[in-house]
Amino acid sequence: MRGNWRISGRIKNLIILNSGHNIAPEPIEEKIARLLPAAQQVVLVGNGRGYLCLLVTGKIEPVAVQAALDAVNPELPHYRQIRKFTVIRDVFTPETGLLTANGKLRRDAINARYASEINAMYDAKANREAVSRQHA
Repeated sequence: MRGNWRISGRIKNLIILNSGHNIAPEPIEEKIARLLPAAQQVVLVGNGRGYLCLLVTGKIEPVAVQAALDAVNPELPHYRQIRKFTVIRDVFTPETGLLTANGKLRRDAINARYASEINAMYDAKANREAVSRQHA
């Protein structure tokens, strides 16, 4: 298979970072979901961004999510590592329009509905860099 691409997951679900790296979110989401049985959904975000972040739904403690990330991140290349996460108490359902009838994630709808939470994960980095530049 030298020279050929192998895409795991749906091509329309690919996350393309602003560095140009293409990431299929499903394998990473599945690894994390196995470590977080209490989580309802695990959604990787970061299309057009500098790094990956994670949305986790359900009644789960942030400490458990961080422990799962600490277990998964070391075995991933740097550009696939998840830097931040947000726990969302609401569960995605077909009725909310965030899942298909088959239970698949509607990533565009999730990104639109939780845009402020997603932006906050990326804005926090910019704010921290601005603060560190002021103190330098």
